[in-house]
Amino acid sequence: MNILVCDDEKEIVEAIAIYLEQEGYRVLKAYDGYQAMDIIEHNDIGCLIIDIMMPHLDGIHATMEIRKTSAVPVIMLSAKSEDVDKILGLNVGADDYITKPFNPLELVARVKSQIRRYTTLGSVVKPDSNVYINGGLKMDDNTKIVTVDGDEVTLTATEYKILKLFISNPGIVFSSSQIYEKVWNDSAYATDNVISVHIRRIREKIEINPKEPRYIKVMWGIGYKMEKFK
Repeated sequence: MNILVCDDEKEIVEAIAIYLEQEGYRVLKAYDGYQAMDIIEHNDIGCLIIDIMMPHLDGIHATMEIRKTSAVPVIMLSAKSEDVDKILGLNVGADDYITKPFNPLELVARVKSQIRRYTTLGSVVKPDSNVYINGGLKMDDNTKIVTVDGDEVTLTATEYKILKLFISNPGIVFSSSQIYEKVWNDSAYATDNVISVHIRRIREKIEINPKEPRYIKVMWGIGYKMEKFK
């Protein structure tokens, strides 16, 4: 399996490559975000390890672009340890985060974990299935169990119905009145506040940072949609 390592410090790239190659992985190397994007476009990558601070195109913006077309697991590296960097990285699509200096064996373990989760869960929602998966969010409509990155979350019946509407229609924008009609089976008018309260509660349960949601996005003046991850 190919692992892409991207860092502007070549010594770090080489050091990580040694440990990954010892585990049988083939390591591809990049030194800025543009190179990483090009390699992903032309190769089958099992996991991307990318530094946040790099010249030309940093890890944050590179991940944002990569997430438009790929669900490859992303582990971010940074010399910074502030929570804001971790939250920013995770909200733009990273799956994990590790700060420098780090134990190379821990990084290898995280790579294996991300690859295992990715290959087990997959990333494609099948329209004829009762199991919906979008990024790290999974809804099993048979058992009524919802998990986020493998951790189960508890939703009310109404929250579950709203989330199901979104996860079964990723990328589709629904107005407040459309959500009310489909979830409550009632064509009566619903105030935006009624829907926004339910959305806020759902975000508190499925988002890492509800104030900067990754999954359910507001389209100002129009409605809400679930971001689609491939």
